[in-house]
Amino acid sequence: MAKQAQNPIANLISVPFQNNTTFDYGPRHRTQNIFNIQPVLPFTLNEDWNLITRWILPIVHQPSLARGDSSDTGTGNLNPTLFLSTSVAKDVLVGFGPTFLLPTASSNELGTKKWGAGPSAVAVWTPGHWLVGTLVNNIWSFAGPDRNQSTVNQFLAQPFINYNLSDGWYLTSAPIITANWEADRSADTWTVPVGGGFGKLSRIDPLPPINAELQVFRLAEAPRHGGTWALRTQVQFLFPK
Repeated sequence: MAKQAQNPIANLISVPFQNNTTFDYGPRHRTQNIFNIQPVLPFTLNEDWNLITRWILPIVHQPSLARGDSSDTGTGNLNPTLFLSTSVAKDVLVGFGPTFLLPTASSNELGTKKWGAGPSAVAVWTPGHWLVGTLVNNIWSFAGPDRNQSTVNQFLAQPFINYNLSDGWYLTSAPIITANWEADRSADTWTVPVGGGFGKLSRIDPLPPINAELQVFRLAEAPRHGGTWALRTQVQFLFPK
């Protein structure tokens, strides 16, 4: 169960609630917060293939970036991804499919009004107590307002490594690395967090199994005013078939 909870293409219904807090964000060194609702719904196609649907809806708190401006809180852009997944070896799973960007942001400050799409892929290796893998995608915008809206060309890579201990405890590192290929300055292209944390799988009847984790990251590379370090907490409800 712990490995299934850590596996983004496991054949398991789950509902993670993930909170990402970035400190020293913006020219006024404020705090940005993004709360992600991330349900995962799998469908069995046949003995070899599954369709894994992953949805990410961010609730964003954007602090004021200049004196006289107010902060803004609301929905960001919905990001659904569809993975066709299969096992290519005893302990190796792969998945691939499209990812989309839907213009659900409640304001221009919280997300683009562009429609976007691109390819996504993931590979997972599960030897012994370990679960290791990476997820990558790239999204390009293809429709939406032209004025006051930048073209989207965004890369994401999330390497993840987990070592499972006894009694449901585990060590984890899953930084989300991004690149904005449309950044005005090359120095503002990459965001590269470095760090990790720990988690625990537990069950309190009559609730479903719960996977909780905490990770801390130093932003080794970030755009100007993109923050210095970040805290991620997550509570994931699991619904075994």
